Amino acid sequence: LSGKLAPELLGAIAVAAYSYMALVPLIQPPIMKALTTETERKIRMVQLRTVSKREKILFPVVLLMLVALLLPDAAPLLGMFCFGNLMRESGVVERLSDTVQNGLINIVTIFLGLSVGAKLVADKFLQPQTLGILLLGVIAFGIGTAAGVLMAKLLNLCSKNKINPLIGSAGVSAVPMAARVSNKVGLESDPQNFLLMHAMGPNVAGVIGSAIAAGVMLKYVLAM
Repeated sequence: LSGKLAPELLGAIAVAAYSYMALVPLIQPPIMKALTTETERKIRMVQLRTVSKREKILFPVVLLMLVALLLPDAAPLLGMFCFGNLMRESGVVERLSDTVQNGLINIVTIFLGLSVGAKLVADKFLQPQTLGILLLGVIAFGIGTAAGVLMAKLLNLCSKNKINPLIGSAGVSAVPMAARVSNKVGLESDPQNFLLMHAMGPNVAGVIGSAIAAGVMLKYVLAM
């Protein structure tokens, strides 16, 4: 999104984004504890159902088809997500899947860091505008965390099976750190209450939702 709308800010935005991911254990817990009671943090959720292999394979295929038809601008990003998911779940390209999960991702991470770092010229990075980006990002991250917790509490008013509000905070696109934080805060209130797998659902949904939101924004901004 920033590469098309503001290429000159790409470096600063990338650094800000990765900074928030690293600071998730510091930013989220105070908000989560402030918006929930001890009783709510102890809610134990029902066991997750077993997902069939067919569902695992159909999910990335259907998701990519819908996004490509309805929101082409978000298709490249979600396409990579769906492609990797399909490689893993299909079970027919184990060697390629293993390479992508280990060797390739490390190489891509190195080149991503180098390409972003090359754009971080000091005279462009050390400016009030960059500090504004960092501040807005922290505010947005806090709002996203609070909104997720409050939405989970709202759903509890009409849900038969209670939802632990802590998993709502995992709805931000910091994978898997946000889910781990939800699990950690839950364990502090109840050492036997493991929320990690429950929190991974909204965590992955946050990734998909943020990519779609970026695609929607890009579509309308470029159309103006």
